[in-house]
Order: sequence, then C-alpha cells, then structure tokens
Amino acid sequence: MKKGYLSDYFDAVAMKTLSAVDAEPVRSNQHEIGGKTTIGKVLGSWEPKVVFDVSYVWFGDEGESISASGAATWYDTRRDNPNRAAEPRLYYEANAVTGAMRAGDTLIVAKKADGSLLVVVCRSGSSTEAQMLWLFGFKEAPVTRFAVIDISGANNQSLGFAARFILEELGVEVEDHDVTRIESLIEPFGLKLPKTKEFSAIARNALTEIDPVQDPDAALLAWIDFEERMFRALEKQIVADRLVKGFFDTDGAPDVDAFIKFSLSVQNTRKSRMGLSFEHHVAAMFEAHGLIFSRQAVTERGNKPDFLFPGQAQYSDAGFNAGFLTLLAAKSTCKERWRQISSEADRIDRKHLITIEPGISEAQTIQMDQQSVQLVVPAGLHETYLTSQRSWLWSAGDFIGLAKDRQRASGIARLL
Repeated sequence: MKKGYLSDYFDAVAMKTLSAVDAEPVRSNQHEIGGKTTIGKVLGSWEPKVVFDVSYVWFGDEGESISASGAATWYDTRRDNPNRAAEPRLYYEANAVTGAMRAGDTLIVAKKADGSLLVVVCRSGSSTEAQMLWLFGFKEAPVTRFAVIDISGANNQSLGFAARFILEELGVEVEDHDVTRIESLIEPFGLKLPKTKEFSAIARNALTEIDPVQDPDAALLAWIDFEERMFRALEKQIVADRLVKGFFDTDGAPDVDAFIKFSLSVQNTRKSRMGLSFEHHVAAMFEAHGLIFSRQAVTERGNKPDFLFPGQAQYSDAGFNAGFLTLLAAKSTCKERWRQISSEADRIDRKHLITIEPGISEAQTIQMDQQSVQLVVPAGLHETYLTSQRSWLWSAGDFIGLAKDRQRASGIARLL
C-alpha cells in the first residue's frame, strides 16, 4: 500500500454542531452521542458493544488547547428489548475537554486507522474548524446533524505540508516514509541539535533543485518542510536514546518529575525552533531577491519588528518618505498574536504578516484587514482558505514585488 496519505491515520470522520443536549451530561458525569445512520457510519457495528480508546482535544478562541484521554462505549440502549428497533449510542465519561465544550461548538469524531477515536471540539467559525473542514474534505460548515466523510477516494489526500501541519496540531505524529536523504544530513550531529540558523542553512543547501528567485512561494514551503522533517528525524533519535536511559533519581527510583520536565522541553523546543526556522528562511528568500532590510530593528516603545524595509536608519530618519517603508512580521502560526504587530511601527499605516498557518478563519482575516494588516501566505497554502478569502490573500511573490517596487522608487539601492 502506498504510504503518505490521510488513510494511513483515519478511516472515517463525522462532524456536527453541538446542541445544548449534546454539550450537557445526560447523567452526573456522562455524555452521549447517538445516530446509527450517521455516527454509526464512522463507529461501525455496536453488537454486542464496543469500547474505544479516545483522545480528546479542545481548541479555544485564543489558540489555547486542552487534551484528555479516556474510553467510550458504543452499544445499543435497547439491547434488552428485542421488540424495539436498535438505538445505539456512544457514551463517554466527562473530562477536561467535555467540561470546556458548549452548545454551538463544532464536534469532530474521527475513527483512526488503529481503531481508536479522536474527538476534537472547537469554536464555530474558528481557524481550527476551517482546518478540519479542509483536511477531511467537508464542503460545508457543520449543522446540528452529523455529516460523515469516508476517508477514501477523493477524500484520501496525500499528506503535503498543510495536512501534516494540521495533524500535528491535533497531536497526530506523522511518519516520514522517505528519510534516506535526511539521514545522511543529520548523521554528523549525532545526538545533539545544532543551532537553528545552521540547521536552516543545511536544509536550503540540500535542496539544490529549488530556485527562490523563480518561485519564492514554492521555495519557502520546501525549505521549511524539509528542515522540519530533518528536525523530527534527529529529535526522534535523541528522544529514543533518552528513553532507553530511563528516568531515575539518585536512589534508583523512577523519577516522574524528570520525565515530565523532559517531555515539556521537547514540546517547547519544537515550537520555538519552528518560529526561528521560518524567520531564517524568509530572510534567505529576501536576500536571494536582493532586498534591503533590517531584522529586529528598534521602533517606537522598544518594539522590534521581524523585518523592516529598507532598514533601521531609514525608519529613524524623519525625512525619509514613510511611503517607502514596509513592515513584515513573520509568524509560523498566527493565533491571536497577530494583533501585537499593529503597534510595532507608527510610521507605517498598513503592516504585512507572513505565515505558514493553513486555513485561518474568515472572521480572523476580516479583522486583520480592518486593522490594516495584510496577510501573506505561500501560494501553495491558498487552497486551504475559503474562495472568498483567496482574492484578498497575498503570496510571498506578491510581497516581494511590493518591496522591490518601493526599494526602486526610493532610490535606496543606489545610495547604499
């Protein structure tokens, strides 16, 4: 079987909007989902009863998340009454995720390829909902009845950058089935992570077939994707070695605190390196196009925008035409952090923000536009956005064109 597809991880998925009855426990601490003709298409047979292992994830408005695990029982509530038609329901215990969900939220129930369930709860109209719709192939926003997708045929997409990005946000580790080229690149590092800048440069230099001048959007995605794969491969070796050594205190007893500390450090390293890597690749893309810019220049109130064009000296010069100044913030994921860039440079009315986050909600992109923030997304990710958003989105190539035009018009290239 060919690997690297959504069907490697999921068999089927159902999505609906939670009603008040869905969101509230039917008894002291139990929730239930019913519908043999809808959710039953995902869960399969309920006879005599089936107990699923369940991973729960909740995503809030500000990008925060809660995870939990447990079990759920799929069985016929009328099994003792042979004279009545079957009424199967999925019962599951209350947990931190079910405690956070509310009527109007979106519920996703996905049956994984290993037979377990993934239950995702997110806010209606959120970026997470938009990403779920795109990932699983739903054509419309959820309603109060379950819509079901079988992960096969047209819905069984190959796992490109956007799909892997979303799956890992859900806590689904995506296996890399083509690591031969990567293994030779990470071998010299042994069990030690190099500095992010060095790692980013290695990733770019390895992709000699990529031309950032001809296609900056494709280059940016290819660079960040390849480095992320390199990082995960090296991280896997480092973590495996640490697990083999075990976690013990000085008396030889299991050290739970040490394990938790190590686990958190792995997660934090992943997040921080992605952001830094993204900035390094964006900078390399600009350098390939001969753009003049400053990184972490200082503006009002000690703000330090990621990229300032043409640079610190021009921004600080009150006589320099503000129409030739450009600010670009770079964030691998936006969440609600994009709002902070509005106050990073008073001389620049409309700011730009580049990201590799797929499927940001329409409500959020409308807010960006209203606050004079132009979103820039590599062209390869535009398909994850609604059709109504795509005409407003900029590509990396669009932004480079603007920066070049302003640089030429200002004459700064001739002065330096």
